[in-house]
Amino acid sequence: MHSFFKPMSAVIRISNLKKTYKGNPEEILKGVDMEIAKGEFFGLLGPNAAGKTTLISIICGLLKFDEGAVFVNDIDIERHYRQINPFIGLIPQEIALYPTLTVKENLSFFGEMHGLSGKNLKNKIDEYISVLKLEHHAGKRIANCSGGIKRRANLVTGLIHDPEIIFLDEPTLGVDAQSMNLIYEYLQKLNGTGKTIIYTTHYMKEAENLCNRVTIIDDGKIIANGTPSDLINNNPGCSDLGQVFIKLTGRELRD
Repeated sequence: MHSFFKPMSAVIRISNLKKTYKGNPEEILKGVDMEIAKGEFFGLLGPNAAGKTTLISIICGLLKFDEGAVFVNDIDIERHYRQINPFIGLIPQEIALYPTLTVKENLSFFGEMHGLSGKNLKNKIDEYISVLKLEHHAGKRIANCSGGIKRRANLVTGLIHDPEIIFLDEPTLGVDAQSMNLIYEYLQKLNGTGKTIIYTTHYMKEAENLCNRVTIIDDGKIIANGTPSDLINNNPGCSDLGQVFIKLTGRELRD
């Protein structure tokens, strides 16, 4: 399902990244090193509390870190994190929409937040409403929408300004099969135009089918990195990425 990927220059470079939270002496990130190339469909996988959301929050400039360095498009985000805002898009795990506003009103609000206005904003909203098949729901309040519609609208809020680098934190959580398939197809189309996608999910089949490369993080450390097929081939007895994941992270339940 995923396309052949030719490595290009790194758009994200992370070295020796460390992070602790106040009141908790244990490091959440324990010296993470990572590079993500331009145009990759990159999967960031890990159990609950492995450090995935913390890592994404740091890369997006939303969270300070203790040690290390993070560069996005060669910008040092510790010094100039605001400079990355125009070319990154973040679609969070939580539905980041206003429940009393309609779908279209939410898209308009977030478009204006990203500096869009007038005809340009209207055209963008109309385009996304069409592409993600929201025409019959544009006038509905978010509170009255199904989970699939909320997810699709949530997706647009991070894409409406046409970012180069897109972060998606479990974008298909709790959606129906039809919405899930639509989201997959659209993300692959975006990636095909050269967009870099960083994707977190607990659905290993998603990562295996969509991602050119995956990194598995556990307990704040990178424990595996490679193409899905390489990781499967390098772990005898594993026939899919889900089995690799369990083999490397264990069967113990995580909070």
